[in-house]
Amino acid sequence: MQFAAMNWMQVEAYLQRDDRVVVITGACEQHAYLSLLADIRAPLAIAEAACEQENVPIAPPLPYGISPYFVAYPGTISLSPETFAAVVREVLANLRRQGFKRILVSNGHGGNTGVLGPLISEENTAHPEARIVLFEWWRHPAVNAVAEAVGLAQYHANWSENFPALTRIAPVPDGQKTPVLLSPGASAAAARDVLGDGCFGGAYQAPDEALDQFFAAAVGAMVKVLHSL
Repeated sequence: MQFAAMNWMQVEAYLQRDDRVVVITGACEQHAYLSLLADIRAPLAIAEAACEQENVPIAPPLPYGISPYFVAYPGTISLSPETFAAVVREVLANLRRQGFKRILVSNGHGGNTGVLGPLISEENTAHPEARIVLFEWWRHPAVNAVAEAVGLAQYHANWSENFPALTRIAPVPDGQKTPVLLSPGASAAAARDVLGDGCFGGAYQAPDEALDQFFAAAVGAMVKVLHSL
């Protein structure tokens, strides 16, 4: 249930029976052979499946995140940490004013984590009448357990983000890439030189059955978090 498919009267009616909402943050950045919006498409699809079970609305995703190390790749659009934090605070403030008191921030981009963690802690401290929880699907133990079971390591833009008909939009190579270590503070130009196609390493693809399990684990984890809000 996305805001895009609701009018204001339907939101008002929803708030008379529930005060939960999902806010998705992600990025528009290179993902090698995958969609530039992989960090939006994956968490949005997971949220749609989870929120259908819990009957919780999803606010419009924030498609830009903190990706300064990838700006040498065409298509990447990065916000400064200050701008990103300011926008998230404004979104949360608006939702609280309307009556949403239990907010799940589903973040799909690791580059946002360092800002979101302290920001959410500060917001919860300043507004004890509300509760905000950070959820990052790919870090959840249930999801990591699937990766361990199939014996594949998770890296940026490898099999773990390569969902058919979701983030896979072009032919993806077979085989594996030797993991690449990107030095902290590397310039965008240096990052592109080191990463090449943009994948950080590991298997480019996994069997669709493994990806189905991976996705289902993420949905199940999010349902539990929504239910416990």
